[in-house]
Amino acid sequence: MISSALAFLIQTLGNLFVIAVLLRFMMQLFRVPFRNPFAQFIVAITDFAVKPLRRMVPGLFGLDLACLLLALLVELVVVVAGYWLNSFPFALAGAGVWPVMLGLAAVRLLGLAVYLIIGLTLVRAVLSWVNSDSPLMPVVYELSEPFLRPLRRIVPMVANVDLTPLVLFILCQLVLMVPVFALERALLGSL
Repeated sequence: MISSALAFLIQTLGNLFVIAVLLRFMMQLFRVPFRNPFAQFIVAITDFAVKPLRRMVPGLFGLDLACLLLALLVELVVVVAGYWLNSFPFALAGAGVWPVMLGLAAVRLLGLAVYLIIGLTLVRAVLSWVNSDSPLMPVVYELSEPFLRPLRRIVPMVANVDLTPLVLFILCQLVLMVPVFALERALLGSL
């Protein structure tokens, strides 16, 4: 009972931190202004880990590889801790289990990124109906627009209603159902 509560706590806190690091990566990738209070909050809670890692991991083509590596490492710790708390026999499994754990962490990181896109799009849709002048709106707009813009070329407006968020939700769910869950099942089958 205590081990399942501890596993839940590690997974929740670890995934929240990974989401913050992924947000920081996406804000840099999509050139979101960091003068916003929400953006400053994300930078403040991730700086302690990202800044030292940047000294060792350089960026590439404008991508902050330190953020991606940090997100992957934290997700790897979450995965390993979950299996360790469930009494997985790491000593008996041998060294071949570590590439599987790393692959599992990468797949779960991809799943978190897709869920993050869904969440950002949902927040954007709700804020556009409730309070489009919210200080959060510019950040959410800049983070979700690269995913919605290509869909607007394909999906027409219906009675002045933008249906692209709904289409994006469906596409993200398909990505989660087909490749992400299939990869996760394949990796779990090799344990």
